[in-house]
Amino acid sequence: MIEANAHRAHSAPSINSRAESMSRLIGILFLIGFVISNAQRASPRAELWAFTGPWDPRSDSSLRANAARMDVAVTGWIGLDSNTALPIQPPLFRDTIHLRSGVRRMAIVTSWHGDRFHPSSIRLLARDAARLARAAGAIAAQAASMRYAGLVLDFEGLERADIGALTRVVKAIADSARARGTPTIVVAIPAADTAAYPARPITEVADFILPMLYDQHWSTSGPGPISEPDWVRSVLALRIAEVGASRIVAALPTYGYRWRSAPPAEVVSFTDAQRIAAQSGAPLARDARSNTLRAARPGEWEIWVTDAELLSTLWRQTADAGVRRIALWRIGQEDPGIWRALGR
Repeated sequence: MIEANAHRAHSAPSINSRAESMSRLIGILFLIGFVISNAQRASPRAELWAFTGPWDPRSDSSLRANAARMDVAVTGWIGLDSNTALPIQPPLFRDTIHLRSGVRRMAIVTSWHGDRFHPSSIRLLARDAARLARAAGAIAAQAASMRYAGLVLDFEGLERADIGALTRVVKAIADSARARGTPTIVVAIPAADTAAYPARPITEVADFILPMLYDQHWSTSGPGPISEPDWVRSVLALRIAEVGASRIVAALPTYGYRWRSAPPAEVVSFTDAQRIAAQSGAPLARDARSNTLRAARPGEWEIWVTDAELLSTLWRQTADAGVRRIALWRIGQEDPGIWRALGR
């Protein structure tokens, strides 16, 4: 009995201590959960948009395999005829992809025809009101028939004097598309060209701009990184200063180039770059300054290509800048490791 009383006398404080410790632990866990919940509300998950290349079977394969990781898939292609500036009918590429519920499908509307962009098409539409109305109506009808959630307008090659023409054309297409039930209008713009593609007047007639944060070195330039992180950070900051991060869809690359002695450079996928490097005995190695994979055969060719590590860095710094919509140009070319690296 004495031993039993002694045991109770010693165990009671221990039970109380455990109860107090448990209470403190529950309080700490509640606080951690509260902080995480608030952080998640303050920093929402970035949307992933992905462009396809409807001429490339690899693009369709990647889309089918990875659609569940995407919020938006740009699967449609509406090209403007270089002579008439009207939408090409029937479309050059049929959009036959069926995606799971929850992935918003969009289409690109582009002045690319043949082997280049035709800025003359946009100028023609801008000065001919009847032609512009006809083109805008046809684009809106096609978007409605395909139930696209939005359009990405890609009219490259324009000059500073063309900003009035660009905004006139964008507004006509946007008005027609919205009237037919396609609500979101995005305009793709060269990342660093704030003269010909100033963001503010464009966002007065469109919902978002999409700075193309790639081709720091391009097919007819000398070789070099496609999207060096410091370059991406600086040009993105320019666009954020113009209109704010909430009006931006930041487009990042998945591809690379192989430069030879004569331009233009050849576009290469990550898998292409791996194969070329392996066959030639010139292994891909990371350039310390640009964080980009590079391989070269002096006097023959030089490759710079995006991989999962670089893309993860670009994604992170873009999200850190407050941009919550990030697009990939384009799937089918990517390092397969990007989906894991992006937490998808």
